[in-house]
Amino acid sequence: MTTTQFQGTGMTCGHCAMSVREEVQEVPGVDSVEVSHQSGRLTVISAEPVDEAAVVAAVEEAGYQVVGSA
Repeated sequence: MTTTQFQGTGMTCGHCAMSVREEVQEVPGVDSVEVSHQSGRLTVISAEPVDEAAVVAAVEEAGYQVVGSA
């Protein structure tokens, strides 16, 4: 298992986190996603390393930004 963490910005509520989770869950290879709107942290769990650019694009599709890795 591979765990990759990202630091997001702009999420203010549970609905924001749910939107990000739904988009990132669609990235090929992602097994699960944990998102905290309080800290902005995204934790992506996968069997193999995921395409980080695809995760960033998914977060942006949800309307938020990744500002770095956590």
